[in-house]
Amino acid sequence: MPRLRLTIAYEGTRYAGWQMQAGEGDTHAPTIQGELERSITAIIGTRMPVHGAGRTDAGVHAEGQVCHVDLPEGTQRIDWPRALNVRLAPDIRVLDAQWSGPGFHARKSALRKRYAYSFWAHADKAVPRLQAFVWSCPPLGVERMLAVIPLLTGQRDFASFRNAGGTNGGDSSRRLFAVNYLPGVAAGLVCPPGWPVGSMVFEGDGFLKQMVRNLMGLMVWVGLGKIWPEDIPAIFAAKDRRALPSPSAPAQGLTLLEVLY
Repeated sequence: MPRLRLTIAYEGTRYAGWQMQAGEGDTHAPTIQGELERSITAIIGTRMPVHGAGRTDAGVHAEGQVCHVDLPEGTQRIDWPRALNVRLAPDIRVLDAQWSGPGFHARKSALRKRYAYSFWAHADKAVPRLQAFVWSCPPLGVERMLAVIPLLTGQRDFASFRNAGGTNGGDSSRRLFAVNYLPGVAAGLVCPPGWPVGSMVFEGDGFLKQMVRNLMGLMVWVGLGKIWPEDIPAIFAAKDRRALPSPSAPAQGLTLLEVLY
């Protein structure tokens, strides 16, 4: 069967994440995977499984999620972005569609992923148009946050930053290549001067369940003076999520930017 690779953007606010749920459409909120599979079924009359590069959580957004689906012969002539976008809700858009060889796998072929986490650091809640895309925090010591980046990057065991559940049990070693700070940027938007916003961009060879959100929670707690740099080596050494005193950052601040192959 021909294999179609799709690049997708979505606002995750009203979705229960990427992965389909039992009872979806009945008692559960819709999922991105479910919406894509239903739209493909409407086009070809047969349900085909869609495989994503990563299972984003409920409320998490994407600008460059990648997935693949095997389709019957004869479907190559379909304009897939157009055919899908007229059936999908406006908060899901297919940006690109390319035919790939059978050796391509959206998750297994991925070499790197880039996520951005956006925050609003002010005593007052974020302005309305940003509230679904940022973590509204108290004022933060951003310089303190940036100072701990070398303690987080590199090849490390991130077991203390993995929440329970998911499918990535076992090996918790990952390489976090970089964490870069984008001042004045929230959810990919360059905001007006003086707005108390910023984004941290995390690039790694893979991420454990809620790893980025837990790393961001740690950085914010450092920015609030609740965790000190000298505490961080012991958190890693514990290899236990219970050793991390900070919370997982809220889902709405997280966006999957890009999957690199």
